[in-house]
Amino acid sequence: MGIKGIRKGDRVVIIGGGFAGLQLAKTLRNSDVNVVLVDKQNHHQFQPLFYQVASARLEPSSISFPFRKIFQSSQNIDFRMADIVKIIPEENKLMTAFDRSVRYDHLVISTGCRTNFFGNKQMQENAFSMKTTQEAIEIRNKILFSFEKEIFARPEDKQAWMNVVIVGGGPTGVELSGAFAELRNNVFSKDYHNIDLSKFNIILLEGSASTLNNMSEESRKASLDYLKKLGVIVKINTILNSFDGNVAVLNTGEEIPTKNVVWAAGVTGNVIEGLKSEDVVRNRYKVDRFNKLVSYDNIYALGDVAYMETPKYPNGHPQVANVAINEAKNLGKNILYSLKNPNYNLREYEYHDLGMMATVGKHKAVVELPFWKFKGPLAWYVWMFLHLMLILSVRNKLVIFFNWAWSYFTKDTSLRLITNIDYKKEEVTDF
Repeated sequence: MGIKGIRKGDRVVIIGGGFAGLQLAKTLRNSDVNVVLVDKQNHHQFQPLFYQVASARLEPSSISFPFRKIFQSSQNIDFRMADIVKIIPEENKLMTAFDRSVRYDHLVISTGCRTNFFGNKQMQENAFSMKTTQEAIEIRNKILFSFEKEIFARPEDKQAWMNVVIVGGGPTGVELSGAFAELRNNVFSKDYHNIDLSKFNIILLEGSASTLNNMSEESRKASLDYLKKLGVIVKINTILNSFDGNVAVLNTGEEIPTKNVVWAAGVTGNVIEGLKSEDVVRNRYKVDRFNKLVSYDNIYALGDVAYMETPKYPNGHPQVANVAINEAKNLGKNILYSLKNPNYNLREYEYHDLGMMATVGKHKAVVELPFWKFKGPLAWYVWMFLHLMLILSVRNKLVIFFNWAWSYFTKDTSLRLITNIDYKKEEVTDF
């Protein structure tokens, strides 16, 4: 039996243009359904490289792709820039933040995930997260501006500007820590002649016994070794209890003066108001093997916000791009085949783990494939190649490649711009 109720000319609305939403729209381009892609941003964001924007290695435009540009030759795909705040399934309608509605025949929710502060309001107000291009830019601004502020700061306040605390030892935290360390070692040492860079501390906090916990023991050990070689201070079995914007207090009782805390310690699904509570499991929509919500015949969920139980993954799939992309491909094919044959036997989604990888710095990376685990320079080149291939446009591939090549040979970056400066009145010294 094919997708229930799907007909030529139906309106398929996709909420969210991340990996899953974008892939589904691409699969359905130039088909017999009308697709409306809705997103708060007008562009797709390549999240795996946010940390390179935050560390001034890449310009934001090189990892951002306007939706209208992507689909300008697809006559059946339209885009709406809006924040969906409520789903009204009884009326097949969505409500936007500016009180306008979007009608659908079939709805696909691919809203991804957001930073999980675990209910800590103080952390949410004072720490940086890194789930959008704009947040990555804000981190870059703050880190660069901290060096300018240090020059004017009172002697007793200088160290707070020089301490950067990163919470979470997963791939995001590890990659960002390594990038900041290389920025300090290779770039800031040439820019700031009057600052003692030995006092610029990158402090990585991890609540468990090691970084990269989802990887093998060999990869975990290698990542720790790489971080320490770069001069990152790694504190394992350590939790950040509080941060008021000036002092980070750890569970060990240690207090770290700092103006800069980046939270990379967890995510939670972006669930939208309006659907039945029994369809939500740990802030993810419970779906069957075809990504359909159990309580509805015309509502689907994909990617990070979808919770699918299978024999191999009884607690749901990992929230990674591979799952999102391939769930979208599978749903898209089921829709296309159902349009041709209403009696088509739908294909269940089956996750195939392609492995994991993380980079810490130049020639410092770990890669785990189903058939091979390796580290070092080869892993670093593989990491770069695979991420470059995932970039959408040829132009952006070339821009990123040349930026990487320039950094590789010169150990420098020309993207150290501070924008949207907030000059707050503080106690300073003369210079």
